[in-house]
Amino acid sequence: MHSSPEIVVIGSGMGGATLAAGLAPTGARIVILERGRQIPDDAPARDPNRIFRNSAFLSDETWLDEAGRRFSPGNYYHVGGNTKLYGAVLIRYRAQDFAEMQHAEGVSPAWPFSYDELAPWYDKAEALYRVHGDVVSDPTEPEHAGPLPFPPVPDEPAIATVRARLQKAGVHPFTLPLGIDIDRWLKGGMTGWDGYPDTRSGKMDAETCGLAEALAHDNVELVTNARVTHLKTGPDGKRVTEVVYEKDGETHSLTPRVVALCAGAVQSAVLLLASGLANTSDQVGRCFMNHNASALIAFDPRFRNDSVYQKTFGINDWYLSDGEGGPPLGNIQLLGRVVPDILRANVKFLPKPVAGYISGHAIDLYAISEDIPDPESRIVLNGSDIQLIWRRSNMVAHNRLVARIKATMRAAGFPVVLSRLFDGRVPSHQCGTVRIGSDPSSSALDPECRTWDHPNLFVADAACLPTSAAVNPALTVAAMALRAADTIRKDLTA
Repeated sequence: MHSSPEIVVIGSGMGGATLAAGLAPTGARIVILERGRQIPDDAPARDPNRIFRNSAFLSDETWLDEAGRRFSPGNYYHVGGNTKLYGAVLIRYRAQDFAEMQHAEGVSPAWPFSYDELAPWYDKAEALYRVHGDVVSDPTEPEHAGPLPFPPVPDEPAIATVRARLQKAGVHPFTLPLGIDIDRWLKGGMTGWDGYPDTRSGKMDAETCGLAEALAHDNVELVTNARVTHLKTGPDGKRVTEVVYEKDGETHSLTPRVVALCAGAVQSAVLLLASGLANTSDQVGRCFMNHNASALIAFDPRFRNDSVYQKTFGINDWYLSDGEGGPPLGNIQLLGRVVPDILRANVKFLPKPVAGYISGHAIDLYAISEDIPDPESRIVLNGSDIQLIWRRSNMVAHNRLVARIKATMRAAGFPVVLSRLFDGRVPSHQCGTVRIGSDPSSSALDPECRTWDHPNLFVADAACLPTSAAVNPALTVAAMALRAADTIRKDLTA
């Protein structure tokens, strides 16, 4: 490995892998440093007990909560980052999400640019991640230049029945845009993909798409088991001149022209805080956002759910308003199928036959509401520990959303609907800790994802997002990374 590559990318998740894919055609020498390793082909990737009960793919890392109590976060450190186990919903933020939006308990601020600025990069991201879906079934869908690259993943018969029942109940289910080749996926095992780690068998994630595209170029190198510990600047404190990392018990360093930090919303902020960089605004680590999210199970003893993958539609009837002229509530989408072993992993006293009966007569949903940015909701370093001080916001809206979908499911013939709110251990789309903005006094990054303080340091992962919206952020992260790659490319040729 050359010790002086032109670009170092820290992290191989959605931000880092996509950024590298965007930069690879420049011919610049690029080194991607990933703290994890590749999930092997023989991993227990389709075993719900190993995944959901024994947490086979989680690290042994612990953080502190606001009260200083230790907990095990649900973050993953592998080649491909958290996308290895994500639900592959590759949905755009709505156009209205880029403008100021009034919520029941506060204001979600405007982005420093409109949806139209990011739309061409969404197009490129959808092509890179081979998104399957349509652009017409959701009334809130923003304008597209054309159709999605691939047709929708079809509903299984049981799911088509639920969609029809919901339409009859008065809502408008739309087809989720998905990064999945369903035929290839099912050849690897008869499971859903939501929460199951992909071993390069049909899920379009950061490894199988972004990283694969980058590594097809000889000028790009991936170094695994390489944990970056520090970034150093030159004597003037401006340009980042050295990236220090540990690998196999040894300390190494690289001296690139450009550094792109893409370690995730928590770890990117932690590395900047540990290095004392990019924080003259005192914004690094602040405005941590994690969607208010609840899982729901809607049960009907007359309904038979024999589906395998399930996660094919969502509901945005209450996304832009509560449906009655009030403030927005959020997004509903199907979860991956909650099979008996997953149900028992979450409700440990439940006998297996009972879990099987419930699972066989239920449909599983996921409710998402926006978490409004709050400077006091933050990531801090407490000695050598990461401390998460998450101040939930907008819970009035989330509670209304859960109540609205429960009432709708009952109207659709599901008499029993149960819900569970996810807590801080669940990384429900973490973002916002190193946000873009138009004012260097109130943001850490400029609108191009360049740190205000250091002209050759970029942050191009979910940390850069100024708002969480109420949909899955992966495609927006990819679009932002491709846009940042274009800025870096222009820097290299200037």
